[in-house]
Amino acid sequence: MKCPFCGDLESKVVDSRRSDDGLSIRRRRECLKCQRRFSTYEIIENPPILVVKRNGSRQPFDRNKILNSMVHAFDKRQVALESLDAITTEIEQTLQNSLIREVSTEKLGEMVMARLKPIDEVAYIRFASVYRRFQDVSGFIKEIENMK
Repeated sequence: MKCPFCGDLESKVVDSRRSDDGLSIRRRRECLKCQRRFSTYEIIENPPILVVKRNGSRQPFDRNKILNSMVHAFDKRQVALESLDAITTEIEQTLQNSLIREVSTEKLGEMVMARLKPIDEVAYIRFASVYRRFQDVSGFIKEIENMK
């Protein structure tokens, strides 16, 4: 690891700690030439996941889009943002672990709805109404009847 102070390539690790989320490791290093210390972070490099939209176009997976859609579904409902962030992380990790590099918006929507349903039925219906593009009241009624 190149020292940011003197540019020497030789250093030693003096301390390693796992991050709170468990997704990276922080390493304290000491340059063998100038004896100054610096930190580095080691993370797993995940290949990108592409989302295949309804029109066939592809775009990189963006966890913020999932999180924002759930925040809108929970508008004026009681839920901690941390819970929604945990759901988003769970979905992202499921996709990474599946080794599938492309996922459809339909599959993503189903993954979100499966996690929303046990938490809040109203937020579930709100999300489903946008995801499934309800055109009239019959779509809402059908979805509510399927929940029972």
